[in-house]
Amino acid sequence: MRRDVLTGEYFTEGDIACAEGAIAAGCRFFAGYPITPSSELAEHMAARLPEVDGVFIQMEDELGSMAAVIGASWAGVKSMTATSGPGFSLMQENIGLAIMTETPCVIVNIMRGGPSTGQPTKSGQQDVMQAKWGSHGDYEIIAVCPSTVQEMFDLTIEAFNLSEIYRVPVIVLGDEILGHLTEKLVIPQPEEIEIVERRKPPIKEGYSWFKFNPASIPAMASFGEGFKVYATGLTHDETGHPDMSPETQTKLVKYLCDKVRKNADRIVKYKEIMLDDAEIAIITYGSPVRSALSAVKRARKEGIKVGLLKLSIVWPFPEKIVKKVSEEVDTVVVLEMNYGQILREVQRVAGLERVKFLPKFGEDLHKPGEVLELVRRCKK
Repeated sequence: MRRDVLTGEYFTEGDIACAEGAIAAGCRFFAGYPITPSSELAEHMAARLPEVDGVFIQMEDELGSMAAVIGASWAGVKSMTATSGPGFSLMQENIGLAIMTETPCVIVNIMRGGPSTGQPTKSGQQDVMQAKWGSHGDYEIIAVCPSTVQEMFDLTIEAFNLSEIYRVPVIVLGDEILGHLTEKLVIPQPEEIEIVERRKPPIKEGYSWFKFNPASIPAMASFGEGFKVYATGLTHDETGHPDMSPETQTKLVKYLCDKVRKNADRIVKYKEIMLDDAEIAIITYGSPVRSALSAVKRARKEGIKVGLLKLSIVWPFPEKIVKKVSEEVDTVVVLEMNYGQILREVQRVAGLERVKFLPKFGEDLHKPGEVLELVRRCKK
């Protein structure tokens, strides 16, 4: 029995909301390897994909998982995988292959405490810079950061749409708290969900599969449909064939970066909360948004003019809005469950002296009272 989109209201956890978002976006292939705290997502996909004529494969490891996702995408299927820190590290080489071959796909990283095996059952946001710089070479990536169970659904759909538009792997950066948090999820009717379908080339011969033009990202052929297409991780020309010349390497690398950089204004997603008259701005993403919002409301009751800039997409970094907000306030406060990653980007834009930082590690999410106390000190 087909049950493509389970419309209605549910009380469920973030991992399952993410899985349902993927199915609603048209994902019909999942390859993964169990790892806490993302295993519930894989388990749900294992049950749901057969219901929608999809395929679930448990691979032997995360390297194989990412390779299978790339292959399925080139076969014409919207594809994804899910993992956490150690598995994310193992996927990086093949994420680089997906970037070079311009393969749309989605990688979900339900972050936990690291480094190494770290804290499998605890939360963290220590993979944010790895999401951008984990593979080698020059490239740009897109990474979305949900902060509610509803956003685990909504932003997973957004991730699939962005991957199809820009032909790039898109990362969903969740965290253990959000993955295992249970709250209300509303799944709308299918016609209310905006879905970007894959564009097919207009002709099967004489088409440039890899146009080095960030304003005109080419349609993607599928293997097995009669297209004469060549995809390689080597430096290649617009036909996809290897070309080691400095001229081609220059054109290719600039294009892989510029198709995200020059479209950043269209990609970035954020929300400004109570910033119109703010003297202090809190900038954060993911689970800490919840504590920050509570602290902002309590501070406002005390007459402290503080607002919140919630980053829903961290890569590409929303530099313009961070610059605008930082110029309009006296102090910027950054909250992260790490020892300073997006912090460095904010400091680069806003200046070192004006930025205060409150880090957290493990399962110790920021308490609204702690955030409020830091805001009070900033006001003095």
